[in-house]
Amino acid sequence: MTDRPTGSEFGDGEPVVRDKRRIDPDTGAARETSEAPAPGAQPGTPGTPGAQPPRDPSDLVGPSAQEALLTEALAERTADLQRLQAEYVNYKRRVDRDREASRELVIGSVLTELLGTLDDVGRAREAGELEGAFKAVAESLERVTEKLGLVKFGEKGDTFDPRIHEALLHNYSDEVDGPTATMIMQPGYRLGERVLRAARVAVSEPTEQLPAEAAKADVPVESTDEDADRSAE
Repeated sequence: MTDRPTGSEFGDGEPVVRDKRRIDPDTGAARETSEAPAPGAQPGTPGTPGAQPPRDPSDLVGPSAQEALLTEALAERTADLQRLQAEYVNYKRRVDRDREASRELVIGSVLTELLGTLDDVGRAREAGELEGAFKAVAESLERVTEKLGLVKFGEKGDTFDPRIHEALLHNYSDEVDGPTATMIMQPGYRLGERVLRAARVAVSEPTEQLPAEAAKADVPVESTDEDADRSAE
C-alpha cells in the first residue's frame, strides 16, 4: 500500500496529483521538462547550473600570508630588473669602448700615412721654402692633424727614452749627465697614448761611461757599428 500525502504535510488534507506526462493529452504537444541535477552533483559545482568559478588560492590564506607572498614576488622582480640593468650598463660600456678603440685605429691609420707629408713640410720650413700657397696648404694640413689628436714630440736635450726614441747614432760627451737626445733626425708622433712613430735621434752619454779600452786609447767613441749601418740606410 502506497503512502499518500496527508493534510498535516500539505495543510488542506486533499490529495495532490502531479501530472508527469510528457505529452499533453489535450493538445498532443510535447511538454517542456526541466532536467534534474545529476545524482551526486552539488549546487555551485563547475559544469552545473549556478556553478561559481574556482576561488583563487590566495583567497584561502589570511592577509598576513598574502602580504608575505606579494613581498617575496616584488623582491624577485626587483632583483631581476637590477640584474638586467647591470647587464645593460656593462654592455653599453663595452660597446662604447670598442667603438672608441675602432675610431682611434682608423684615425691612426690615416695619420700614419700622412707622416711622410708632414716630414716634407718640416724640411721645407727649415730650408725656408715654405712660402705662398704651399705654406697655406701645409699649415691647413697641420691644423687638421692636430685637431684629430696628432702630437709631435722630440726636442734636442730630451732625456733618452727607448719607448719613444729610436737611437740612430751614439757617442759620449762631457756636457750631459745621462743618456740624452742631442740631435733630432726625425720627429716622433703619437695619438693619445699610442706612439705612431718613435723620434729618431742621436744619443750622447756621459764620458765616465766610456768603455775602458777606448779611454786608454784616448779615442772618442762617436757611434757603434750597428748605429753607423742604420744611419747609412
